[in-house]
Amino acid sequence: MRTELHRRLTSPLTGVRNLGILAHVDAGKTTVTERILYVTGTTYKRGEVHDGTTVTDFDSQERDRGITIFAAAVSCAWDGHRINLIDTPGHVDFSDEVERSLRVLDGAIAVFDAVAGVEPQSESVWRQADRHGVPRIAFVNKLDRAGADLDTAVESIRERLHTVPLVVQLPVGSEDGFTGVVDLLNMRSLVWADGRDTFEEGPVPDALREEAQRRRRLLEEAVAELHPLALEEFCAESTVSARTLADALRDLTHTGEGVVVLCGSAYRNRGIEPLLEAVVAYLPSPLDVPAVRGTLDGTVQERVADPAAPFAALVFKVNSTATGRLTYLRVYSGTVRKGEAVLDVGAGRTERISRILRVQADRYAEVDQAVAGDIVAVVGPKAARAGATLCVPAAPLVLEPPTVADPVVSVAVEARRGADTDRLVSALARLVEEDPSLAVRTDPETGQTVLSGMGELHLEVAVEKIRRAHGLEVGVGRPQVAYRETVARGVSGSVYRHVKQDGGAGQFAHVVLDVEPLEAAGDGAPDFVFRSTVVGGRVPQEYVRAVEAGCRDALAEGPLGGHPVTGLRVTLTDGATHPKDSSEMAFRTAGRLALREALRACETVLLEPVVEVTATVPDDAVGGVLGDLAARRGRVSGSTARAGTAVITATVPLAELFGYATRLRSRTQGRGTFTTRATGYAPAPSAAAGGTTSR
Repeated sequence: MRTELHRRLTSPLTGVRNLGILAHVDAGKTTVTERILYVTGTTYKRGEVHDGTTVTDFDSQERDRGITIFAAAVSCAWDGHRINLIDTPGHVDFSDEVERSLRVLDGAIAVFDAVAGVEPQSESVWRQADRHGVPRIAFVNKLDRAGADLDTAVESIRERLHTVPLVVQLPVGSEDGFTGVVDLLNMRSLVWADGRDTFEEGPVPDALREEAQRRRRLLEEAVAELHPLALEEFCAESTVSARTLADALRDLTHTGEGVVVLCGSAYRNRGIEPLLEAVVAYLPSPLDVPAVRGTLDGTVQERVADPAAPFAALVFKVNSTATGRLTYLRVYSGTVRKGEAVLDVGAGRTERISRILRVQADRYAEVDQAVAGDIVAVVGPKAARAGATLCVPAAPLVLEPPTVADPVVSVAVEARRGADTDRLVSALARLVEEDPSLAVRTDPETGQTVLSGMGELHLEVAVEKIRRAHGLEVGVGRPQVAYRETVARGVSGSVYRHVKQDGGAGQFAHVVLDVEPLEAAGDGAPDFVFRSTVVGGRVPQEYVRAVEAGCRDALAEGPLGGHPVTGLRVTLTDGATHPKDSSEMAFRTAGRLALREALRACETVLLEPVVEVTATVPDDAVGGVLGDLAARRGRVSGSTARAGTAVITATVPLAELFGYATRLRSRTQGRGTFTTRATGYAPAPSAAAGGTTSR
């Protein structure tokens, strides 16, 4: 125990913070990142999103569109700590970038708009962080805006994110008069005068002293309810000291039982230094998070964050630049040096690390080695993909890769000139290598090259990247959505007998199947369930597994339009074997053909993906927007008024949303915005079955 404590106290990893910036579109993530770089002295000029001068939004498309598209990593130093920071996208189409980033982060700053509070994508990225167990602190931004209200934003955090907000600051001034904050832990004021980049510390203003004392008391009570040591001190002393509060807030942040809430205005550079202090004080170092787990030959192993342990790292991003291929790593254990060979466990090949780079968005500083806790880019690996594990060859290990969502929107792409076809194939392959949420396939019937992604903007950005990076003229067809098929009414006792005799050993399999709809049990419920009720050994267990494999093969194409089949329960009720001609291959074939035949006898339904649309529009345009949503088969689920605007929530089939951005801008004179969030599948009109295909 003493050895472990000594290691933690003396390890340089205690001064490392790996964190991301999470938020909805336009909440101010990139501006917060820019101000952090400026305050820490990493940059000497404040970059602005509207001027296209930010460090992290360095891609030409990001600057043209004014949004973050690609997760960008930067490093800076503050108060003796090294902070590795990833600015993540806020648009739902690029949630896979957020997913891959969260997989390798130890903590996060969740940024909220002080006017809008928790917005749809804020909620989505919060849930993603919940799944990964990433501790967070919250920063309520844009307190200088008209209508900004810290208490309203905090209440939305409590209600929509189902967490306990622990507010540690009180604003000094409001809206355009916002000048600073009161630090409730140390009962001091921090004020940023106009034209100054640093704050002036002073006592709590007389006008705010009573309110600050009331809020400090509320903070003590909230912390005491959640933390036993704080409760003990509160009961004994009727108060909680600043030191105990800070320790308790750190513990509650790590466990996720509460979230520390700070506030400020990143654009005006107010509140960034206290935010950095909170990052250092409350968010975990690599030593504070559980040891990473991996598998080897079916056994689970742990690797601690120790530079002396065997090297293990996870690839979370691949990027092709003009100077070569960059592979981004989170090093979980051990040390890797320039020139060393590492093992790509999944591919079973050895790669050599020729260069190690400390990343600063699109700029890099070369270093000789990377140790546990580092986030770096390396040059050398030629085949490692996002999700791959790189480790020392003598101690292989497979780390769990980040999950990749299934694409839901597709477009047909082709080169304008026949001579560019091979170049387009190469460009698409590189695109998919960089972004695993994209998929490319060739339609076997039409011969079209189909590019699939997470949304219309996602595909638009991907195609534009091909045009700009490779100088190709690309034609794009109308997007297609990924339909599914399911069973509305099943069949019982469907008999299939597979007999094949063509000389030598034959094939024989006899199966009887029941097919019925599978009632969904919520998120994470299986799409297909197979079971066997065969008794008396009429079908041996190895053949039962073969029948299940054959049934899964049959799910790839349904009877309505060749779409994947989902929501199905299949029961093998009976069967028969032949002493010589039965085999696993015969029963797998029988399972596939039997289920296909049974599906043709079932009543099947076409399913289409639906999304939740949240549109923010002016009051005078509400009628037109509601009418347009109704014309798109949308079902309005809510409408709230907010300072001259209305926020409309509706569920709309994804196939009806193509071109919606242009229509919304037209109906609202460019003042309307909308976001979407995938919510699952719903039955489609019967006409869609014959007129649309996802293949």
